[in-house]
Amino acid sequence: MLLVAAYWRTNLTLHQLAPLFRVSKSAADRIIDHLGPALALQQRKRFRKDTVLIMDGTLVPTCDHQVAEQSKNDRYSTNHQVVTDADTRLVVTVGRPLPGNRNDRKAWELSGAKGTVGRTTVIADGGYRGTRLLILHRRKRRQDELPLWKEEHNRSHRKVRVRVEHAFARMKTWKILRDCRLKGDGAHHAMLGIARLHNLTLAG
Repeated sequence: MLLVAAYWRTNLTLHQLAPLFRVSKSAADRIIDHLGPALALQQRKRFRKDTVLIMDGTLVPTCDHQVAEQSKNDRYSTNHQVVTDADTRLVVTVGRPLPGNRNDRKAWELSGAKGTVGRTTVIADGGYRGTRLLILHRRKRRQDELPLWKEEHNRSHRKVRVRVEHAFARMKTWKILRDCRLKGDGAHHAMLGIARLHNLTLAG
């Protein structure tokens, strides 16, 4: 487990990492493939009626071009839809990764995140227009400014929604999420494992 965590944290190559644990490169590779999924977040599927969740997507630069596509950062990336609890700030679910050129509105449905949260209240940014998620109020055509109550709602919305951005910032201190060399489901397993470790850190 320590080898897997060290790999995710440092993103060292297996040639660099294996000698630190006195194993061969191939043994290190097998350990990561076998134990990485065992660290995965147990995704929550039931929520209290008063639960408020926060939804957003993040891009993980990924070397495996079979699962990644060029995205807005001009790198081959995968799109990961992440849902956090607005109160506890814990990650509650992570959708299946999609190619990085998929917009968040489509990724929300295709990743499985939408099906997981069901009818729970979820807030999101403007990239999720056309969904049933709660997003910011926008000015209508020829409308100079929003009514005061909508401006107040938008301010409150931004203060809460920024918590998912803070979660991304903490999770991406794990360098594997800045340049993932893992193939196939490797990026997904790393994201789920790091989400679980993030939650354990917050929970103390």
